[in-house]
Amino acid sequence: MLNFLSRFNKVKYYIIFSFFILLISSSIRHILFNSQGFDLGIFDNGIYLISQGKTPYVSFRQLHILGDHGAWILYLIAPFYVIFPSVYWLFIIQAFALSIALIPIWHLAKSMDLTDSKARSVCLIYLLYPLIFNVNLFDFHPEVIAVPLFFTALLAVKLNKIYWFIGSIIFILGCKAVLALNILMMGIWLIFFQGKKSYGIIAIFSGVFWFIIATQLIIPSFSGEEAAAVSRYSFLGDSVGEIALNLILKPQIILSYLFTPANLEYLFLLFIPVIPVLAWQELTNLIPAIPTLFLNLVTDYQPQKDLVHQYSLPIIPFLIVTIIVSLANYKTWFYSSAKIRIWSLIAFLALAKYLYFFPNALYWKNIHTWRSSNEAINLIQSKAGVLTAPQFAPHLTHREVIGLAIDNIDYDSIDKYDYILLNLDNPTGYSSQEDIQKLIDFLQSKNNFNLSYEKDKIFLFEKIND
Repeated sequence: MLNFLSRFNKVKYYIIFSFFILLISSSIRHILFNSQGFDLGIFDNGIYLISQGKTPYVSFRQLHILGDHGAWILYLIAPFYVIFPSVYWLFIIQAFALSIALIPIWHLAKSMDLTDSKARSVCLIYLLYPLIFNVNLFDFHPEVIAVPLFFTALLAVKLNKIYWFIGSIIFILGCKAVLALNILMMGIWLIFFQGKKSYGIIAIFSGVFWFIIATQLIIPSFSGEEAAAVSRYSFLGDSVGEIALNLILKPQIILSYLFTPANLEYLFLLFIPVIPVLAWQELTNLIPAIPTLFLNLVTDYQPQKDLVHQYSLPIIPFLIVTIIVSLANYKTWFYSSAKIRIWSLIAFLALAKYLYFFPNALYWKNIHTWRSSNEAINLIQSKAGVLTAPQFAPHLTHREVIGLAIDNIDYDSIDKYDYILLNLDNPTGYSSQEDIQKLIDFLQSKNNFNLSYEKDKIFLFEKIND
């Protein structure tokens, strides 16, 4: 036992190093005003309101936080905001979740009798998989919490720890409603490919039950409409039920959406970092990932077809398990630890977005307005309602009323805000400089708003109270 723990100590350093790299990276991105209202601001605002005992109605999203993805796990994050309300809790939780996954990964690898060197190589494959670094930079998403939980569920099956398995599933389902489909498919995989009938039945029942409850009751009740992603599959129907029915009755519709150059590129990006350590005989271990892969392939929404956004995260646990089983049962194309690690490093260097931090790169585009942006933000009262630019929103979300100055600005609702903070220099892709200039001209023409700060094309208007 002591020998095993001493060997695991090396992985402990991987976890610590990964945690600090991920945390520092996301924090720097935020400090440099590259985080956005969508999605960091949404979750930060909702969690803050929960922590204050208020209804988590995200005003600029115009819905209750549960009406987005039914992610009740956010309520478990709120106590951290009670201790100290800060958006950095989300960066800490995200970096921790992505890094702590190494513990069950290591134990899964050792349970398959991989050598210590191979087990550590699998850990490095995971850490260097480009999506892990990239998704950490893309604001915050609760499904990152599900990543270590999926690994824990798989380890629980291996060790016959049914209560660990049930607990992991419960919390996975709380991260995002659509993950219920992965749990459902995992149940089918457990029964027919792993001979774990009781575990499979639990997973199938849990997945079906929560998917129905979340998509047909919770999300519509809190949003007044279908789940947000339904619109990306409008060619199949206007509701979850209609889409599911057409998948069965009209499968021919799917073919024209599956076989596209964009999908071919996506599959290449998804598998190229790990292709030398995959044995085709073990690809059945990817069955639980099929719902995610299918949803990403069939939509024409481009963010679901890259290694930048969060949409491919549920694939990762089963991809890593496939690698472990491949290395345990077959001599893969790359089998030596040295070759595996070199290939993983090459994939990371080619596809990870670390270059964004280089001087004059993407994340430094706002550096010339950094001081003026902070000065303007510091002039805004803590509880006042604010209309602002998307990149300023995550710095101002600890309030009940916040709006985004983006396309189709509602001029009739301007008076409900106490402050309006605008960035004419970089309006972001949600609006144009012409739109922001028009809003500035409108505010300057109003008698009840005063321009209280202007520098480097950063404008702060304050409402004059009678």
